[in-house]
Amino acid sequence: MTAETQLRPEAGDHEGSDLAWAVRDSWALTKRNLRTIARQPQLLVFATIQPVIFILLFRYVFGGAISAPGSIDYVNYLLTGIFVQTITFAAIQTGIGLSDDLSKGIVDRFKSMPLSRAAVLAGRTGADLVRNFVVILVMIVVGYAVGFEFTNGVAGPVLAIGLLLAWGFVFSWVGAFLGLALSSPETVQAASFPTIFPLVFASSIFVPVETMPGWLQAFVKVNPITLVTDSVRALALGEPFELLPHLAWAAVAMALILAVFVPLSVLRYRRT
Repeated sequence: MTAETQLRPEAGDHEGSDLAWAVRDSWALTKRNLRTIARQPQLLVFATIQPVIFILLFRYVFGGAISAPGSIDYVNYLLTGIFVQTITFAAIQTGIGLSDDLSKGIVDRFKSMPLSRAAVLAGRTGADLVRNFVVILVMIVVGYAVGFEFTNGVAGPVLAIGLLLAWGFVFSWVGAFLGLALSSPETVQAASFPTIFPLVFASSIFVPVETMPGWLQAFVKVNPITLVTDSVRALALGEPFELLPHLAWAAVAMALILAVFVPLSVLRYRRT
C-alpha cells in the first residue's frame, strides 16, 4: 500500500469542524514528507553542507578582513547571520519538493482525494520546519567547533531558535508558491537564486548595515531578512540595542509575507 493510499480517508472521517479536518490531513502529509526525508538522508546531508561551507569560508578566509560592530566577536556576528541565511535558502527546497511532486503526478493524486485544500501545502511546510530544526542543531555544533557561543543566557538562545523556525516556516510559503507556479524542479531552482540571493546578501547577515552605501542602506534596513537577523542576533548575543522594535517589525514582516503567499499558494494549488 502506498503512502498516498494510506492517506485516503474513510467514509465519515471528515465529520467535525473544517479546522480539525485540515489539521488532521496536514499532519498526515507532514508525516509522509518526513518519511520521504528519512528514506533519502542525503537530502538532509546536502542541506547542511552549504551552510558549513559558508561558515568555514567567512570564518577563516574573510573573517580577518571583516569586523563586527562594538565588542562583538565576528564569529558570533557571522554565525547568527548564517543561521538566518540557511533557513531562508531552505525555502528553495520547499519549492523544489512541491514541484517534484507536481511533475510526478503526486499532487494530482492528492487532489483526487477528499483532503483539505491547504493540507498538501501545510504538510510540505510542516515537514520542512522539522528539517530546519535539525539543520540548526547541526550548525550550532559546527559553530561551537569554530569559536561561536551564545552569550545571552539560556532563554535568549531558545527564543532565537524559535524565531529562526518561525521565519523558516513563513518563508517556506514563498518557496511553495514558486514550486506551484513554475514548471519543473530545475526551473524552481534557477528562479529561486536571483529572487532570494539579492535579499540575503543585501542584508545585515554578513556585514553591518552602516558599512554599506547610503542608497543601499535605505533598502537593507527594511529588508525582512535584516529585521529577522538583527532580532536573532539580539536574542542570541544580547546586543546593546533596542530589542522590541526589531522583534516587532520582524513580526510585522512575517505576518505580511504569510498574508500574501499563503492565499497565493492555495489559489495556485487549486488552479494547478
